[in-house]
Amino acid sequence: MLKELFYKYREVISYLVFGVATTIVNLVVFFICKDVLGIDYKVSNAIGWFLSVLFAFFTNKYFVFASNHQDILSFIREMLLFYWYRVLSFVVDMALMILMIEVLHISDFWAKIVTQVAVVVLNYFFSKFLIFKKKAP
Repeated sequence: MLKELFYKYREVISYLVFGVATTIVNLVVFFICKDVLGIDYKVSNAIGWFLSVLFAFFTNKYFVFASNHQDILSFIREMLLFYWYRVLSFVVDMALMILMIEVLHISDFWAKIVTQVAVVVLNYFFSKFLIFKKKAP
């Protein structure tokens, strides 16, 4: 029964596992850049975003959505689409960070946590329905 549930929800479970891993990459890079290297939180957020998206592309492509490309052009197309939609979610991420930190005076830790939840949900929608959508047989 548990095995059947896993196979039925394998994609969602995999997305959540790799989403958590991607979020960890983002958070670790963000706080290292900001707190250890003393980089402004906006720049730190951009660096964390870039590296976590690179990590997410490969994990989503191969482990979550099992997307196989036929040639290099289809690989590049998927990567460009992935980054395009991640840019959109990054805009949401940055806008929420600025709103929460500079307007609402929420700590950067909690602002980052809240934005990551919103971004994970948005990115799942983009990946499932717009980037790695299954092709009709």
